[in-house]
Amino acid sequence: MDGNGGGRTTSAGAAPSDSTPRPRRSRLTPEREAELYTTVLALLREVGYDNLTMDAVATRTRCSKATLYRQWAGKPQLVAEALRHERPTTLAGIDTGSLRGDFGAVVAQLDALRMEQGTALMRGVLQAARVHPDLLSALRELLVVPELSSLKALLGQAVERGEVPAETAALSYVPYALLGSLIAHQLLEDESADPAFVGAYIDAVVLPCLGV
Repeated sequence: MDGNGGGRTTSAGAAPSDSTPRPRRSRLTPEREAELYTTVLALLREVGYDNLTMDAVATRTRCSKATLYRQWAGKPQLVAEALRHERPTTLAGIDTGSLRGDFGAVVAQLDALRMEQGTALMRGVLQAARVHPDLLSALRELLVVPELSSLKALLGQAVERGEVPAETAALSYVPYALLGSLIAHQLLEDESADPAFVGAYIDAVVLPCLGV
């Protein structure tokens, strides 16, 4: 039962409880972590989440399972962090001096091919998350919440600069608008959104709703 990390046992043979302290993370180099994440995503594309196992990751990367479990609590956390590492853009730390410039910096990070590949991969993972609550929890904790916090900080900068009034109702709906546009584009056009669409959508919809 290695596939989802639930079969890991203590030396006494019993599965560890949630309160059992986990060993400290081993110090993998950034290059080694990147290699592991790339392998995890390759396996996801090949076999899907249900058939992905920690054994397969260990074999493909020539890494011991013990090392994997020291670094990640289990398969859900490893998958979530791999997706976070390979996300097409990040909002963290962006501050150009204007909200329009900040969003422009976000769009400038986007790559059409990576967006297409990422969208296809996320569809499969989200389908798996519907029947794997531990995966859904890991995705929220490690992938969604950090990006929402970064978006909130980016919008907060605009409020502090006086670009957007703090009472603007649309502020709380920006995450829904951005994510919804990507989902809707796939449904309506039968293809992933590209950087040009994202930039045009922000200019035509998001910024005007915020009064920018």
